[in-house]
Amino acid sequence: MDDYGYLNFGDLAKYLRRQENLSLPGISAQLRMAPRIRRDDIVNNSRKKQGVKSGVLILLYPDRGQNTYVVMIQRPDYPGVHGGQISFPGGRFEEGDSSVMYTALREAREEIGISPERVEVLHRLTELYIPPSNFLVSPFLAVAEQRPVFNPDPTEVDEILEIPLHAFITSSNIRDVPLVMADGRQMDTPCYMIGERNVWGATAMIISELAVMLEKYSQEGHDL
Repeated sequence: MDDYGYLNFGDLAKYLRRQENLSLPGISAQLRMAPRIRRDDIVNNSRKKQGVKSGVLILLYPDRGQNTYVVMIQRPDYPGVHGGQISFPGGRFEEGDSSVMYTALREAREEIGISPERVEVLHRLTELYIPPSNFLVSPFLAVAEQRPVFNPDPTEVDEILEIPLHAFITSSNIRDVPLVMADGRQMDTPCYMIGERNVWGATAMIISELAVMLEKYSQEGHDL
């Protein structure tokens, strides 16, 4: 996946650390990659209030050449609404979790072996309601100074995907692809095409907000 472009990790991490009062693009950026049949439910405040709190970790780290990577997971096929999908490590808030950020870190450790002590959480991005699972997801943007040692749980993870972050900035990787929704309906849905894989749904919406943030990063004179 090294053909997707270069984004210097050291420069980006330094920039993100300086953003103490980060202005988030919010739902408008997320909706760029939302399945069209889900948009009304996603922004429905009455449904969001009933959502199950959950957290996911967007972990950025460098390869040996200082290109910025993000880790995702391919879920095993199972009967649930997210079976077989590509997602960030994460899951639902559980009794005993001190915060939703703790949830994201705990789940990342349990699913792919990431040590929380080696992760620096920088920002909480805009929460997102996922209608099919009734989850209200808080994404946490974090960095690690070195590539983590991954130890995936095979019951939770079919494959670990290490993707250059630049792949989600390149508009040519965005396509409308016919996919089957959890309710059985089929329609063309915005996806990030990463090789032969489709990154869509909530994961694509979360990445879309980060991509818009990186547009600002570029506007301030940084190379993308």
